[in-house]
Amino acid sequence: MNTTSLGSGLRTVGVEQEFLLVDPLDGRPVAAADFMLSTMGDQPEPTESPSLEREVKQEQIEVTTPPLRTLDEIARSISEARRLADSKALEFGVRAVALGTSVLPSPSHLARSARYAAIRRRFGITLKEQLTCGFHVHVGISSPEEGIAVLDRVRPWLPALLALSSNSPFWNGVDTGFASYRYQAWGRWPTSGPYDVFGSVNEYQRRVRSLIDTGVPLDSGMIYFDARLCDHYPTVEFRVADICTDPEHAVAVTALARALVDVAAQEWANGFQPDPVPTEVLRLAMWSASRFGIREHLLNPLLGEPCDARRAIDALLAHVQSALTSNGDFARTERAVDDIFRRGTGADQQRNTLLRTDSPHAVVTEAIELTHRSAASTALGPNYVR
Repeated sequence: MNTTSLGSGLRTVGVEQEFLLVDPLDGRPVAAADFMLSTMGDQPEPTESPSLEREVKQEQIEVTTPPLRTLDEIARSISEARRLADSKALEFGVRAVALGTSVLPSPSHLARSARYAAIRRRFGITLKEQLTCGFHVHVGISSPEEGIAVLDRVRPWLPALLALSSNSPFWNGVDTGFASYRYQAWGRWPTSGPYDVFGSVNEYQRRVRSLIDTGVPLDSGMIYFDARLCDHYPTVEFRVADICTDPEHAVAVTALARALVDVAAQEWANGFQPDPVPTEVLRLAMWSASRFGIREHLLNPLLGEPCDARRAIDALLAHVQSALTSNGDFARTERAVDDIFRRGTGADQQRNTLLRTDSPHAVVTEAIELTHRSAASTALGPNYVR
C-alpha cells in the first residue's frame, strides 16, 4: 500500500479488506484464492485502483485500496474493492463476502507461500485454525516520531472501534457468545493485542527488536499489535476492526481512525501527555468490546470505568468531533454510528438473520447482498431508510 504526504491538509487513508470466499449454494468457504490470483498476473501497486492480494488461507482474499483523502473517494474505493473481489470470485463460481469468521464449519487450506509454511511449522494449530477477516486502516503520518505519538495516544479508544465493527459471532458453526470472536482467535498469536506506551521511536524499535530476538515471531511482519507503524510506508496501521458487512459502516470506521490520528497528533504537538492506562486494563477493555460489541458495557476511556456502550461511543465521537468536522466527515460518520445502534453491528445482524430463518446459509446469503451494496450510493442521508 502506497501513501503520500500530508500536503493537502487531509491525511491519506488506505484500507485492507479481507473477504471470505464462499459457495453461494451452501455458504461454506471455498479454497479459491490461489486460482483467482493465478489468472491475475503481476498487479501494479494500487496507486489508482484497488488490488487483489493473497492472504494466509485459500478461503479468503484481501483487497487493498490506494491512498485517498476525501471520504467520498474512500467510500467509492471500498465499494470498488468489493466489486473487484466478487467479480474475480464469480469466475470460479464463488462469492466474496465480508464476514469476520465463517458462519458454517469448514476446513481451511494454507495459501502457497514459503513464509506461511514456516509460520505453520512454528505455530501449528494456531495457524491451522486461523480463518478470520479483518479491516485494517492505514493513516498517513509526517514522521516516525509523529507515528509513535499517535500510537501512544489512541490506545484507550481502540476498543470502541472493535465494538462498532464487531462482525464475527460464529466459530466452527457455533455461536460463540462473542460479538467479535475474530479478535479472540487472533489473540492466540503471541505478539497480538494491546501495547504499552512507547514514548519514542527508539523505544518502539527496541521493543520490536526484543520480541523478534526471542525467536518466536519470524520477523517484524508478525508484530501484531492492535495498532503499529507500517514497515513499508509512512502510516499508522489500525488492526483491531472486523471486516464490516455494510460498506457504510466500514467507511465510518475509516473516518474515525483518521480522526483519532489527527487528534492524537495535535495533542502531541501541544505537549499533552498520553493517558498512561495500564495495558492490562486495555486488554480487559478489548475483551469486553469483543464479547459484547455495543450491547452491554464498554470501558469509558475518559473515566476508566465501565459505562453504557452508547455513552462510550459518544465519548469517542466527542473526542474526535473537531477532526471529523475539519475533514468534512462528521455528519456521515455520525449517521453511520447511529445506524449501527439502530440496526445492530454485523454480529447482531447475523444472529438476527439466524433467529429469523434458522438457516446459516441464509445468514451468508444476506451478508453477500449487504457486502456489495454501494457505500458511495447509500451515504445515509437525513431520510435514510433500509
